[in-house]
Amino acid sequence: MTTPSLPISPTRASTLTTNLTSILTRISTTTTPQKPIRLVAVSKLKPANDILALHTPPHSHLHFGENYLQELLAKAALLPQTINWHFIGALQTNKCRPLAEQVGNLWCVESVDSIKKAEELDKGRGRLWEKDDEEAGKWKGVQLRVCVQVNTSGEAEKSGVPPSEAAALCRHVREKCERLRLQGVMTIGAIARSQGVKEGEENADFLTLREVRDKVVRELGMREEELELSMGMSEDFESAIRCGSDEVRVGSTIFGERPPRQDAKVKEEVEEGKS
Repeated sequence: MTTPSLPISPTRASTLTTNLTSILTRISTTTTPQKPIRLVAVSKLKPANDILALHTPPHSHLHFGENYLQELLAKAALLPQTINWHFIGALQTNKCRPLAEQVGNLWCVESVDSIKKAEELDKGRGRLWEKDDEEAGKWKGVQLRVCVQVNTSGEAEKSGVPPSEAAALCRHVREKCERLRLQGVMTIGAIARSQGVKEGEENADFLTLREVRDKVVRELGMREEELELSMGMSEDFESAIRCGSDEVRVGSTIFGERPPRQDAKVKEEVEEGKS
């Protein structure tokens, strides 16, 4: 696949690079060299140009997160396949097959919260494996990573399985979905809890997810390092790392405020000579 040219504003690229460097510095000062943290740059509603600016040297950032299927499909068609895409949005069952089938470099689906969705992702990845064209051949036999999303806050509007049901779903993914690889457990905690945490305290959502992970590895006979914790966003990623997170998802602190969805552009036009 030939990647179309995407113009990059030098001024915008400089801003993005500064922001990303700041986040990476904060991550490195919160963790230890023995525990590298994966940073997913959440690029939803931001143009592909921004992603390319961070994916090219000097940063060559790999992991980017999207929330909407159509936006991800459009960006994946524009950008290099060396990007590792993460789908982190609420997942509709009928979108699972096309998501797993059409984005070969989809690195992880982080919002699996039902057996049906896991099975549909498995079928979609199977369809990709069955294609005989050269493009699809790159991904033949490559399992799609998934995280089980856990509703640690109990908020009715939040997606995710209750903590008590996480182990059963994890077991199903491991034992029944041969084209999927269980990567970890994920939560989007309550914002109010993050904002209310005092110095020296730990976020209750993060503690709950850690407890869920510990229970899952015991019940499934796994090692702790085989099941990651994906927790922490722009407002609380440092607290999440201190609680044991392996992956944090940061968006607005890198890319700035997002536009309304109806105004978002997949590709930004940059006039020649303009910065």
